[in-house]
Amino acid sequence: MIKKIKFTICAFSLITSFNSLGSKQRFEFFNGNKTSIKNPFALRDPFKRKRIRLKGRKGKYSAFLKGNFFSTLPSIENVPLNQIRIVGVLLGKNRRAMAKIIQGAALTKDTYILKEGMRLGKDNAEIKAILPGGIVVVEKIRNVYNQEEYLETIIPISTD
Repeated sequence: MIKKIKFTICAFSLITSFNSLGSKQRFEFFNGNKTSIKNPFALRDPFKRKRIRLKGRKGKYSAFLKGNFFSTLPSIENVPLNQIRIVGVLLGKNRRAMAKIIQGAALTKDTYILKEGMRLGKDNAEIKAILPGGIVVVEKIRNVYNQEEYLETIIPISTD
């Protein structure tokens, strides 16, 4: 049954295409009119996106290139773990934690979004889990016997 329907659709399309080849139909806008575009090849291709220029942008939120990702947000990667405070947690399909950095006695105005799998701190600690009470960070260190050892740190949500 399906093969018959496909065959009739193909036959109908072939017949209509052959009929359209025989008739030389002209459209009204081709009646000897020319366009006002002098050099059409100099126009921008509408299907390509515009180039992003990175030169000349400097300041607090200048462009950062991390791996294959481009971001305009400042980085929290090289901040020691004892200076990071978790101020909020977003639970759901994609868990996120919001963090701030301690500068002096107060927290900074900038809020950083943390995801599971991100690296933090000078020892390159990895965020393993984001829980309702805080985050779990695991870092790999070498102990006194020169063996690899994993330290698990829980950073709770800060109340101040």
